[in-house]
Amino acid sequence: MPELPPPSGLGWREAVAASVAGLGYELVDVERAQRGLLRITIDRIPDHAYVVPGEFVTVDDCEQVTRQLQYVLEVERLAYARLEVSSPGLDRPLRSEADYARFAGQAVSLTLKQPFNGRKSWQGVLARAAQGGWQLVVMEGKTEQVLGFGLDEVREARLVPVVDFKGRKSLDGGQAGAAPDRAAEPGVDGG
Repeated sequence: MPELPPPSGLGWREAVAASVAGLGYELVDVERAQRGLLRITIDRIPDHAYVVPGEFVTVDDCEQVTRQLQYVLEVERLAYARLEVSSPGLDRPLRSEADYARFAGQAVSLTLKQPFNGRKSWQGVLARAAQGGWQLVVMEGKTEQVLGFGLDEVREARLVPVVDFKGRKSLDGGQAGAAPDRAAEPGVDGG
């Protein structure tokens, strides 16, 4: 076994952040959980040289980061029992000003620390406010409301998952998974 270099003296958060950034990924979250679990969430950096627009974190990305972190954590002599590296998922959390800027124009679910108009939970389209800060454009029935807020007022913000299977085509040119063009047979529940 090759001899490992001496530890740099970085703490586990700093070692993880430096390693993930060094591989060209964004560190979304790092958590030390029970029973020695070290949970790392990564994302692709927009406008990075290797990022294909619309492409998400893959299993290969997670595997690459896992291998690097195993090495770094061993070199730094930082204890952990299990290491879990994953993507942020479709409901990615928004934690920093850069996250809000990156996802402006997207549907966001927002939970405030203090209620506004009797509610803490809001959902709408995220936008930068003209006077600074942020705003959420919320549709209440047919009425559009604008909720202005600062990041210090937010308990949690997440992207609203958008799943669209309508665009996927089958090999024969029809819609994949589309029902055949015939009425349901009598006595058969069609749905």
